[in-house]
Amino acid sequence: MEVALLFVLFIGGLCMGLPVAVTLGVASLGYLSMKGIPAVVMPQKMYAGMDVFVLLSIPGFILAGNLMNLGGITQRIIRFANALVGWIRGGLGLTNIAASMLFGGITGTAVADAASIGGVMIPGMKKAGYPAAFAAAVTAASSTVGPIIPPSVPMIIVGALSGISVGKMFLAGAIPGILLGLAMMVTCYIISVRRKFPHQPWQGWGEVVRSFFGAFWALAMTFLIIYGLLSGLATPTETAIVASIYAMIVGCFVYRELPLRKVPQVIADSAVSAAGILVLVGFANVFGWILVSERIPQAIASGVLSITENPFLVILIINILLLFVGMFMETIAALIILFVPLLTLATGVGIDPLHFATFAVLNLMIGLTTPPVGVCLFVCAGIARLPLAPVIVAILPFLATNIGVLLAVSYIPALATWLPSVLMP
Repeated sequence: MEVALLFVLFIGGLCMGLPVAVTLGVASLGYLSMKGIPAVVMPQKMYAGMDVFVLLSIPGFILAGNLMNLGGITQRIIRFANALVGWIRGGLGLTNIAASMLFGGITGTAVADAASIGGVMIPGMKKAGYPAAFAAAVTAASSTVGPIIPPSVPMIIVGALSGISVGKMFLAGAIPGILLGLAMMVTCYIISVRRKFPHQPWQGWGEVVRSFFGAFWALAMTFLIIYGLLSGLATPTETAIVASIYAMIVGCFVYRELPLRKVPQVIADSAVSAAGILVLVGFANVFGWILVSERIPQAIASGVLSITENPFLVILIINILLLFVGMFMETIAALIILFVPLLTLATGVGIDPLHFATFAVLNLMIGLTTPPVGVCLFVCAGIARLPLAPVIVAILPFLATNIGVLLAVSYIPALATWLPSVLMP
C-alpha cells in the first residue's frame, strides 16, 4: 500500500508538471507518513546524499562555465568552429555541433550549452536562411555532447554513487562524445545536401589560425581539467576550483569582457544553480533509500534475470528502460534512483562497471531531447520562438543517429574502457 502511494504521488506530480525535486520530496514524505516513520528521517537521508566530497566539484564546474560564458568564450568558440567547418554545405549547422563539442569541455551541462550556443546560433542560422525548426533541433541535439565530453556533472554524480573514479569516468566519455558529435555532423551534412541549405565561402587558413588563438585560452581550460585529474595533482573538486579561478582570470584580464563588478553576481547565480542540483540529489537519495528498503531494486534485477541472463539482451533491456525513463524524468534524479540497482544487474551478468556507467549516462543524455520532458527541446524551441511540435519533427533524424551511437557504445566496451585503461591503469 505504501509503495503504491509512493509511485502514485511521484507519477502524479510529474503529470502535473511539478519540478522533479518537489515531486520526489512529496512522494517520499507521503510514504514516510503512511509508514509511520518519523519525518526526521528525510533531512537525515537528504544530508547523507549531499554529504559526498566529490559533489563539491559541481558548483565549481558550474561557476567556471558561467564565468567563461560571460567572459566572451561562446563567441570565440563559435568563430573557431565556423572557420573550420562553416564552408561545407550546411556549414552553420556543422559549426553549431562543433561549437557544442568544444563548449561541452567547459560547462559539463547540456542545458547551459543549449542556452549559450543556441542564443547565438539559432538567430544566426535563421537569418542565413535555415528553417527555424532545424536550427533549434540541431542545437538541442548537439547540446547532449556536453555532458559526455569531460568535465561532466552527471559523471560526477555517477562517481559519487558508485565509487568509480571520476577521472576514469571523464576519460570514458571522451571517445563516445567525439563519436556522437561526428555522427551528428554526418547527419547534418546529409540533411543539408538534400535540402540545399546554404554554406559560406572558405575564409582561409589565416582565419583558422586567428580564431584558434582567439579561443586558445578557452580551449586550454579543458586541458587544465584533464591534466589535473590524470597527473594526480588534484582531485575533481580541487580541479573545479582551479578551473573557476582560471576562468575568472581569463574572463576579466585576458579577454577583458567580464567586469570584476559582475563576478559576485555570477557567483550568486552559480550558487543558486548548484543548490538546485544538490537539493535534487538530496530528495532523490531519500526516494532511493525508500526503494532499497522495499527491495525494489532486487525485484527489478530478479525480474530481468528471470527473463534472460544473456548480457546482450540485458544491455538491450537496460537501454530501453533508460530511454523510456529519460522521456519523463530529469537526468540526475534518474541516475540517483536507478543507477545502483541497474549497476548491480549489469555486473551480475559480467558487464564492466565503467562501461555500464558510460552508456547509462549517454542514454539519459539523449532523454534531454526527447518529449515530453526534453529540457533542451524546450530551451531551444523557446529561443527559436516555435511551438514544440515542429522542433520534435526536425530532431528525429538526430535522435536516430544518437541512438545508433548509443548502441555502438553499449555493445563495444572498448569505446568506453580503452582510454581509461591506457591513461589511468
